[in-house]
Amino acid sequence: MRGSDQPSQTASGRSFAGIADNIRPGCAASTEIRLALASVADRSDMVRHKLEEQWPQRSGRLYSICRYALLPNGKLFRPVLLLESTAAVGGELASSLPAAAGAEYGHVASLIHDDIIDGDNLRRGRPSVQHKYGIDDAIVAGDALIFHLFANLAECRSTGVPDGYVVSALAAVARAGLDLCYGQALELEMCRNRHFDLESYMKMARLKTGALFRGACECGAILGGGSPKWVQQLAAYGEHLGLAFQIRDDVLPYVSDTETTGKPVTSDVDNGRLTLPVILAYKFAGQQEREGISAALSSSVDPVQTLDFLRGVLGRTGAVDMAVEMAGKYAEVSRQALQGLPFSPSRDRLEYFAELVIVRDR
Repeated sequence: MRGSDQPSQTASGRSFAGIADNIRPGCAASTEIRLALASVADRSDMVRHKLEEQWPQRSGRLYSICRYALLPNGKLFRPVLLLESTAAVGGELASSLPAAAGAEYGHVASLIHDDIIDGDNLRRGRPSVQHKYGIDDAIVAGDALIFHLFANLAECRSTGVPDGYVVSALAAVARAGLDLCYGQALELEMCRNRHFDLESYMKMARLKTGALFRGACECGAILGGGSPKWVQQLAAYGEHLGLAFQIRDDVLPYVSDTETTGKPVTSDVDNGRLTLPVILAYKFAGQQEREGISAALSSSVDPVQTLDFLRGVLGRTGAVDMAVEMAGKYAEVSRQALQGLPFSPSRDRLEYFAELVIVRDR
């Protein structure tokens, strides 16, 4: 499949309504979540159409690489969060739409760079950008998408957003991007030093993942003309939602497979990444199993064997269940942050997104 432009429909191009169909039957409020997510499909369609409008078929290698990375797109979760945050404070969706597309540019750029760092050859069920086009071109494409993000934010001036709001949104997104970089650096440091420290992990997750969710929600609220209090609430919602998302993402390799997730489930163990389930297992394991965990993450053992070993240790220590419980707590904190916002369908959907994050299987 190297070089193929056809993505796996298992993991890419999925609508929110389609994802809702795969929520585990019997989970809390699963019927309500399905209805809420089905109703948000128009938001993701707005972003999808904007992306297709900005990236039509045309020649040029860098252009083609960026288009390959962006289309077909994934769930468009961060752009939808931005739009829902705009609507939650009473703003117009059309005014924030360029920024929503920009949020996807920033997210995809981070994925391209992540795949380079991790050496992952699969993303969204098809060859990753660095695998298909080479590392050099992938780096340039990721950089280009970051600049497209800021260009799209500036475009909001032409949709009627006051200049002051655009500048504030630019500042919020820039802070989020810097936090992402600091979080990535901290993760690399943890891996190099084999530092099984929960506090360091939480700081890393808050910076690396929480910041981008925070930036999307904060940006949407600012562009929508939200009060400082509402902007702060939505920023807090996004940050805690991002933490819940990251923790659940850490769990997926131990409860799913590559076909389901669209990326290698062995990526974390192959790169010796200290994810939350592994840190919790190390904390509660005996000395012999601790030594086994350290050896598994630092040796050249087949990653499939390493994953099987870790699954066993995580099961015996209850680490997966503890991680899922922590994700649920952060999701609840994110829901609580919405208290005081005006009641609206957008606020309801933001609350349901917190439930989706902890029951998703991809």
